[in-house]
Amino acid sequence: MTGWIAIAGLGPGREDLVTPEVNAALAQATDVIGYIPYVARVAPRAGLNLHPTDNRVEIDRALHALQLAASGARVVVVSSGDPGVFAMASAVFEAVENNPEYIQTDIRVLPGITAMLAAAAAAGAPLGHDFCAINLSDNLKPWAIVERRLRLAAQADFAMAFYNPRSKSRPHQFTECLNILREECGSDRLITFARAVSTPEQAINTVTLGDATPEMADMRTVVLVGNSATKYVGRYVYTPRSAL
Repeated sequence: MTGWIAIAGLGPGREDLVTPEVNAALAQATDVIGYIPYVARVAPRAGLNLHPTDNRVEIDRALHALQLAASGARVVVVSSGDPGVFAMASAVFEAVENNPEYIQTDIRVLPGITAMLAAAAAAGAPLGHDFCAINLSDNLKPWAIVERRLRLAAQADFAMAFYNPRSKSRPHQFTECLNILREECGSDRLITFARAVSTPEQAINTVTLGDATPEMADMRTVVLVGNSATKYVGRYVYTPRSAL
């Protein structure tokens, strides 16, 4: 029996935003591996083994999936949102690179709706022109790199989407992020805080950078910063498609 791995995105939270392709893979799976709250979103059934793990063991999780697939298991590695956006797809391929005996493993990446896009849709169309996504966590890169990317993206007048903006272990860094944005963009730039997007707890709050405070963000929040042309139309925020 030949095993396989599907690296699947479960979307931002609402069950009807999980793609049919991902649901089909879950229906065929013998094993599901992922971070504890993501595995909890998968309904138990006979013949399905669930393997929830802590958040900071991505490579161990990926290696476990490769080992199971090598033994003939049909493994779905779950992430929230899209698995290729700051999630498990890269971790699985990193594990393959470091363990070349798994190079022939049948691996599929199944896209999902990432929180950035769900948040933008809820707010209107703030990412309607060129944009970039930045992970504000410094777990896997120095904070100095985050600062440099923030400044350069702001100077290039990109709209920006920020993942992992503010955790209990590093609350000061988002304060620094806002200060950098005010220096580079001014205080009138629109910034949207989208918390728990697509769930019953969803909250969308758009303010100017001058009125933004660090406490408006936590680890369940995606932050969207407009470019110099981003504006309100009614209660929605959008960035025109025309060149600036």
